[in-house]
Amino acid sequence: MHPAFSVVFFTTATGAGYGLLALLGVLAGQGFVPPYFWLGLVGMGLALGLISAGLLSSAGHLGRPERAWRAFSQWRSSWLSREGVASVATFVPAGLFAIGWVVLGRTNGWVAVAGLLAAIGAVVTVCTTGMIYASLKPIAQWHSRFTLPGYLIFSAMSGSVLLSALLQGFALGSTTVLAGCMLLTLFGWGWKLATWRYNDRLEIPTNANTATGLAGGTVRSMEWPHTEENYLLKEMGFRIARKHKTRLRRITQALAFALPALLLIAAVALPWPYAAVLSALAAIAQFAGMLVERWLFFAEAKHTVALYYGR
Repeated sequence: MHPAFSVVFFTTATGAGYGLLALLGVLAGQGFVPPYFWLGLVGMGLALGLISAGLLSSAGHLGRPERAWRAFSQWRSSWLSREGVASVATFVPAGLFAIGWVVLGRTNGWVAVAGLLAAIGAVVTVCTTGMIYASLKPIAQWHSRFTLPGYLIFSAMSGSVLLSALLQGFALGSTTVLAGCMLLTLFGWGWKLATWRYNDRLEIPTNANTATGLAGGTVRSMEWPHTEENYLLKEMGFRIARKHKTRLRRITQALAFALPALLLIAAVALPWPYAAVLSALAAIAQFAGMLVERWLFFAEAKHTVALYYGR
């Protein structure tokens, strides 16, 4: 599939934003994070800012962005529509939670309930995003047991690293939070390696013979039905060279997993403000790495329509 930067940024930014929102909604609502004004303002601003930026960027991939509102009407059958409904609905409790924390200076009572509902909404929205791709049977690399859990794992991972940087910035960090971030990062690394291993060994049962229903020989394309590339080839027949794929996988592992883990380990051993600086660098490196990972997620996917062109 052709990796559009608008969709790459959308899945990366919203994943991190919803992960941070869910963690803030649960931890602050249960009293594990103090209801400080600046902490709430920066934390909720960062979470909702990432979510909003991601959702707005997704409109850049639409041919007619002014008609985006029509997608909300298809929630009975479309995961894309369900994602839109869930994302908008999540803003309601998230907004109430932010008002209660920042304006009223409290995270208990009804504010805690709003935070919990915002966390639930964040998880549901990430699930609908993952299902957009996991439900596509023509793309075997996405239609697998790794896609939906991967979205949830990476959202929790990137959200936790952002939370760690946020807490460290206000001198509220703890060894427990840093350890949790490291475990999630290592778990995400393992999940990504397992996904790549599965996709590399994937044997797609569909070929030109099964697609045409012809047997007794090998069906092949004599020539293309047109002389120039069309939409299908640009969007669904995208190919990435093996050497580039290998290099980008290494960059993904270095930026999204290895470097953040090393920085978080160093942050455990160093006092504030060094720990705060290292935690912030870990969050920045991981976000950059996840952009590369998302690009590969689209670039490595193969649509069966490519069989029509002999690919």
